[in-house]
Amino acid sequence: TLRAASATATRGEVIAQRNERMRAVEGFLRARLMASRPSPYGFDKDTGLPQRFLGEPQHMKFVADLPDYLGRGGPYLHEFNVERDGDLQTLTVALSMVLGGQPIAEQPPRAPEVLADRLRVVRFRYRGMDANGNLGAWQDRWPTPDALPLEIEIDLQDAEGRAWPP
Repeated sequence: TLRAASATATRGEVIAQRNERMRAVEGFLRARLMASRPSPYGFDKDTGLPQRFLGEPQHMKFVADLPDYLGRGGPYLHEFNVERDGDLQTLTVALSMVLGGQPIAEQPPRAPEVLADRLRVVRFRYRGMDANGNLGAWQDRWPTPDALPLEIEIDLQDAEGRAWPP
């Protein structure tokens, strides 16, 4: 009876930790995306247009203010990337201060932070207005790097196949 109760308590703690991690990552992603601003992080060499948002299925870049407790505060380039590790994937974020529309390299460089690992599915999708002024369809790639999308969807699924809240 004691072993069964101990095993049940241990499983409960593991589930609670996993759920808390999901909530923390989801909250971080939501806060960073909601803080995004139309500040450039670079300029297109061919057109000279500012680059404000890069949106691909497994890579996303934009500028958002970083709270003081996460860094030095102020505008930072947020670069979310999905890295493969065999059949599984890891979601990371790299942060770089932005001044005058250009990222400033730190010395020594800061390694990307792991947000979530042991993921089976990681996918970013984007949505904006269509030509008629209506909310358009979801897209795997954001077509206008000089503008921010209206909506961003992040789909995550862990190694066991459990979907995270979108």
